[in-house]
Amino acid sequence: MSDAARTTARQEIAFCAQVLAKGGATVLTETLRGVEQPDTWTAYPVGEVFDPETGAQWFYHCHDPSPGAAEHGHFHCFIRPEGKDGPIHHLCAVGVDAHGRLLRLFTVNQWVVGDDWLEAEATIGLLPRFDVHMSQPNYLVNRWLTAVLTAHEPEIAALIRARDAAIAGHRPGDGGAARDSHALEVTAEHRLDGRDPA
Repeated sequence: MSDAARTTARQEIAFCAQVLAKGGATVLTETLRGVEQPDTWTAYPVGEVFDPETGAQWFYHCHDPSPGAAEHGHFHCFIRPEGKDGPIHHLCAVGVDAHGRLLRLFTVNQWVVGDDWLEAEATIGLLPRFDVHMSQPNYLVNRWLTAVLTAHEPEIAALIRARDAAIAGHRPGDGGAARDSHALEVTAEHRLDGRDPA
């Protein structure tokens, strides 16, 4: 990923947010359009978003509301390299606040999303394919999310490698498989809001 491509992606992140703001919208209001009160842990928009040309797919879900919580929810980003009915691979999650502002990028254990497992380097090789050109739920939301992954590709690659290291080093108390262990959920994170990782 060249510095020029990352710079262009950062500009696109800002551009999409600015255009949405002109109409009083954010990436969240457009993602949750028509939903009066989103249910926690329900995937939005209904049916998810899938680009058949690139295999890119994503959904959003919000967290249980808690007083003072900075993060409203997160976008889970995937690739289906063989098409809609083929294997699905989780790339990363993008955490945002209630105004759709970026807070963090993170990776999760396999049980969290139930994807088809790929080792780190093979997963990293799929990152450039995350490119969503769809009108639903909103073209600017899709371009914003695509630009987030492009702008932060090196950080996401590091998170994916850290994911594998965390899983390899995890020893579940019940002796089961580390990728199935609910004791390990978030495997690595990169803060984008200026705070150190929790």
